[in-house]
Amino acid sequence: MSKRPKAPKASQASQASQASQASPVAGGTARHEPELSEAPNHRGVKPLRSGYTTGACAAAAAKGAVLMLLRGCFHETPGRVSIPLPGGGRADFKLEKCALRGISATASVIKDAGDDPDVTNGAEITAGARFLSEAGGQAKIIIKGGEGVGVVTRPGLPVPPGRPAINPVPEMMIRTAVGEALSPQETSPQETSLQGRAVEITISVPEGRRLARRTLNARLGIVGGISILGTTGIVKPLSGEAWKASITASMNVARAMGIRTVVLSAGRTSERAHMRKSDIPEAAHVLMGDYVGFCFGEAARLGFVEIHLCAQWAKLVKIAMGTPDTHVRAGAIDLRRAADFLRQLGVRLPNRSDKNRPYNTAREIFDHVPPGDRKKVCATAAAYAGRLSGLPVKAFLVSYEGDIIEQNG
Repeated sequence: MSKRPKAPKASQASQASQASQASPVAGGTARHEPELSEAPNHRGVKPLRSGYTTGACAAAAAKGAVLMLLRGCFHETPGRVSIPLPGGGRADFKLEKCALRGISATASVIKDAGDDPDVTNGAEITAGARFLSEAGGQAKIIIKGGEGVGVVTRPGLPVPPGRPAINPVPEMMIRTAVGEALSPQETSPQETSLQGRAVEITISVPEGRRLARRTLNARLGIVGGISILGTTGIVKPLSGEAWKASITASMNVARAMGIRTVVLSAGRTSERAHMRKSDIPEAAHVLMGDYVGFCFGEAARLGFVEIHLCAQWAKLVKIAMGTPDTHVRAGAIDLRRAADFLRQLGVRLPNRSDKNRPYNTAREIFDHVPPGDRKKVCATAAAYAGRLSGLPVKAFLVSYEGDIIEQNG
């Protein structure tokens, strides 16, 4: 087995130079790969590498399988393939495995997500290809999901129930890549007799069932494996856009199920605490992470009528202080300012013997807040969420032990 390919470093080639060069599988000069973004290179900090989506890997594997089907009988095994990306430019992939078995062929790509902490990083994405008896006219491309690719069971996702969880853009990428493999520019005169034949592509992820347990797929109604995702083909490391997309997808599923109250939790502990106390369906629960303002806006846009907000002390105080992004990158909580803010709410924080020494942690503040004053923080956080969303909000404070200990209203 070959070593796992790494996502390439950024290329300085322009779009014009990319378009003027031939595809490597056609026997010409390889096109330059699109520029893969890197995080700002702060002094002494190594830039973060971008990678490729499961959709891009599936498209590359599918093209490799079709080329293997076309060329395998002539003892030509493609080692690399180039595919177009939705945003322009091309990407080059090393094929991990290629095999020809009678009238079918398979090829696989090892996903390299760069420096993004993606659960599918290192997963093998496999495509099987076989020609069908249909022929005549433009080649028909049929795409199926195999082992390890989930099946959609609930409405509200870009893919209808009953279909494999291959999102529209990855499906388009697969069709385009396979279409290239079948084009006259890619095929030799010996292979032209196969043009116009229908081809069936089956995408599989051998470890997909296991990997899916580490995702939100079950909650979204995707069973049996992972989803084949991506809108650009490129994974940006630590991308906030990916998290926001999962938030919107979760909310869409909830609305499609007729759910009218969305439960926004800052983390798993808060979410589990609410689930134990409420009969609201699991599908209504959405992990908002640190994207507080975004979640409130999406809840209103998608037509929910009520928000339940769940968080532990530090996050709830940040929200009460009017912080739309609670991640530390947007600013760690200023404990002196937080203490002053709480006193302004009427929270009876004791005077410190050393007024020049601020509280050491948010938990230290919590330990000094009288239980009867916690409701004021819940009410203030709910009011802030209500102003951003225009919806009624119930805020729940979750203890460090993982239980709901206070709420407004």
